[in-house]
Amino acid sequence: MTEEKTKKPLSKAPAKAAKAAKSGKTVASSKPAKAPSVKATKETKPIVKKAAKPAKKSGDHLVLETTKGSVTIRLRPDLAPNHVARIKELATSGFYNGVPFHRVIDGFMAQTGDPTGTGMGGSGQKLKAEFNIEPHVRGVCSMARAQNPDSGDSQFFICFGDARFLDRQYTVWGQVIDGMENVDKIKRGEPVQNPDKIISAMVN
Repeated sequence: MTEEKTKKPLSKAPAKAAKAAKSGKTVASSKPAKAPSVKATKETKPIVKKAAKPAKKSGDHLVLETTKGSVTIRLRPDLAPNHVARIKELATSGFYNGVPFHRVIDGFMAQTGDPTGTGMGGSGQKLKAEFNIEPHVRGVCSMARAQNPDSGDSQFFICFGDARFLDRQYTVWGQVIDGMENVDKIKRGEPVQNPDKIISAMVN
C-alpha cells in the first residue's frame, strides 16, 4: 500500500494540498490554517491520551546513524504504544537502513521512512491513530500520515522547531535526546536532491 506525500507550507499549501488530496500523498502540514482536519466519526475518532512520565529502561531508545551523524531518540510507549512497537519492529528488521530524508523543510521538519524516496512508499501496514497531548516542539518525532487519521505507516518526521498546529492531529511517539545538531545539518529540499540518509536504525 502506498503512503502519501505531505503538504507544503505557507503560500503554496492550498495548491499542494489539493494536489495531494487527488493523488493520495502523505500529509505533514506546515501551516496552521491548512493542517488536515480530523472528523470525529465512530470509525476514525482518535483517543487523546494524557502524557505520563516515561519509564527509563533498556529498549526505549532508537539510535539512527545518519550521513550527518548519530541521532538518539527516546521512545514514548506511554504516549503511543502501538506506534512505538511498530517502529521497533521496522528498525530491528532493517527496514529503515538506507532510507533517505526525502522531504526536509527549513524551520519545520525532516521527513523520512519511505524506502522509495518519493513520499508514497511505506511498509504496507497502517497504524490506528494514537493522538496525544504531547506538543510538537523541537526534537519531537511524529508519524506522517494521509488525510485519514489511521493512515500512518513507516514515514515519520523530526521537528526542527515548534509546530504546535500539528498537536493532536499527528501521533507523537518520541523525542530526540542526543544528536539534534546532526538533524539540523540534514540537507533541505522538496524533494531533496542527493538526500541524506539513515545508514542504520537500532533499538537499545
